Amino acid sequence: MALKRLGAIVAMAVAVVAGAASAQTKQIVLGYELPLSGDSAHYGEAFRNAAEIGLADFKAAGGLPGADIVIRYEDSKNDAREARNIAQMFADDKSIIGVLGDFSSTVSMAAAEIYAKSGVPQLSQTASHPDFVKISKWQFRNITTQSYEGPFNAEWMREKGHTKVAVVAIQNDWGLSAASSFADAFKAKGGAISSIEYFNPGTRDFRSILTKINRTKPDAIYLCMFYEEGASFLQQRQQLNVAAAVFGASSLYNDQLIALAGPAVDGLMLSSNFVPTNPDPKVQAFVNAYNTKYGAIPNQFAAQAYDAVGIMLTALKKTGVNATRDSLRDALAQTKDYPGITGQTTFDPETREPVKTVVRMMVSNGKFSVVP
Repeated sequence: MALKRLGAIVAMAVAVVAGAASAQTKQIVLGYELPLSGDSAHYGEAFRNAAEIGLADFKAAGGLPGADIVIRYEDSKNDAREARNIAQMFADDKSIIGVLGDFSSTVSMAAAEIYAKSGVPQLSQTASHPDFVKISKWQFRNITTQSYEGPFNAEWMREKGHTKVAVVAIQNDWGLSAASSFADAFKAKGGAISSIEYFNPGTRDFRSILTKINRTKPDAIYLCMFYEEGASFLQQRQQLNVAAAVFGASSLYNDQLIALAGPAVDGLMLSSNFVPTNPDPKVQAFVNAYNTKYGAIPNQFAAQAYDAVGIMLTALKKTGVNATRDSLRDALAQTKDYPGITGQTTFDPETREPVKTVVRMMVSNGKFSVVP
């Protein structure tokens, strides 16, 4: 009996200690709104996969002592109305002190209006519309904008000797921004824009657009679209024997582009800020972890999400266990030389724009390669 009583006392003591330790651990929640269903679900899945690895890496490195950090995912379907509903739900939940997402500029900006009014820091991994961070002091992004990428590609095309370019862009906020940023820069560098053609999201038949722009006889075409549309466009360009060279925004950089377009993609030139074959140990550690866990090589969208999560967690660690929405926002604004896999990232403290670099790439023999 005495041994039984002793055992019971020990068990109770262990339970009390465990309970005390649990009481001392504060749960901190980050919200992540992203498309997990619908046409853009594959982007959302890449974001979530990378975020899970990022959070695990942060905790393995020591995390935030005294806090248990969790990420709450909500499916926006890449729909502005749904995103606003999620934003209001996150804003009303005081346990959520910061938010990641959304995917497209249109949807991210719709949610941003709610976060701006409620004072919730929002960091999007992919919203590159120039107006996104202008909404309020609460918006941040971890991707170069089209106001940087457009001129970068325009200069590259002029260096290659192209003087007359047709632009093809998706009809949404991001596409409009990408097209105008490139076109304005190309004209400023002495080039001419033969035409700008917009298409509705979900379009897969580009033959009429190709026929129309081919009449203007451009020596190159600039694409502001994603790999799904890009694959169809490049295949139909080959079928119609349109000879103009093709360049594109970094949104096209995805192995699925090559898988869907086949030989029609060879010769495409584009920019990017993440290359999975980069020998940098940080990049290879992420690529190996992602491939091991999910059986796939991560694309640039996964890389952007991994860095976005890392940036927010690093800022959170600076604020400490008693972090607030205000202190997290201020810590994000002070981000300097964050050593991410998409390059070092520094936020301009006033504009909250990221200072990053991109590289030139080309598809040759069915593979992406960096152009020196």
